[in-house]
Amino acid sequence: MWEPDPSWEVLPGAAGPASAGVWRARSGGRSWVVKRLRPPAYDEPGSHLALDPAHPGYWRREADAALTGFGDGPGLVRAGDGPVEEDDEGVTLWSPESVGEPPTGLHVARALGSFAAAAYDAPPWAARDQLRRRLELVEARGGWRTLARTTLADVTSLLWERRGHWLARLDEGPQGRVHGDAVPSNFLTTGRGGAVVAVDWQCLGVGPVGADLGYWSLSSREEFGVLLEAFLAGVASEPGHAPDAEAVARAAQVHAAYSVLCRAEWALAQAAKGEGALAGKFRHPAVAPYLRAVERQFPQLEALLP
Repeated sequence: MWEPDPSWEVLPGAAGPASAGVWRARSGGRSWVVKRLRPPAYDEPGSHLALDPAHPGYWRREADAALTGFGDGPGLVRAGDGPVEEDDEGVTLWSPESVGEPPTGLHVARALGSFAAAAYDAPPWAARDQLRRRLELVEARGGWRTLARTTLADVTSLLWERRGHWLARLDEGPQGRVHGDAVPSNFLTTGRGGAVVAVDWQCLGVGPVGADLGYWSLSSREEFGVLLEAFLAGVASEPGHAPDAEAVARAAQVHAAYSVLCRAEWALAQAAKGEGALAGKFRHPAVAPYLRAVERQFPQLEALLP
């Protein structure tokens, strides 16, 4: 049975469905980050999705990315690839620990644009249709039922009804590489050639150019319009690319709007399980940040309304 070395230091960041832990280790005079991936048990809920190479939840995508180098630059680069150790129970990934000043929000936005626009040959295990898959899971749980009990009900009802329309529009727009989890904890510092050193490549794949920007706008301090300009500059920096600004903006708006509402629905649904009126829980520390995020993204929601 595989077990981590007792000398390894446990690190945060093991929340993914395929992750069995993340550690810091010393070996060969260097500091390493060690991540353990495990396949799903046959009777685990959703195990068929974790075994689908095209699904965003595919369990061994990070290992395949490390072995092939797909997605390593430009724009985003790996911290560096170490050994990839496979056994009957899973895969252990080693990468050099990367320490440095975190990149600014605009630096990340530009890097994401460059990453999305670069030429690529997508392998069969590249994630696809990430937003569509996420909304399918929400639909299976009954949609945005808790948001329907708030003053946002009219807006969320219209957007939920139009989700198929917007997903189809995304399919028609330009496609490129996506990191798939554009949050601050996954962008560590500046690496070779000014690229952003990125980690957690679980959702690496192909999607609408602008998808990562929409998700990044939920975390970055900069306003959407400023981030969009930086992203478009990154797209234009790749040879032969003249960005379709309207299509990129629309893809980013769709991903920002639907992602922020899915997050808010999840937080409100958890709070609704407790006693008391839902409206009395809007200021709860576990709910308020998600509602403030919706308020901040309201221009993106409005842009998608009929």
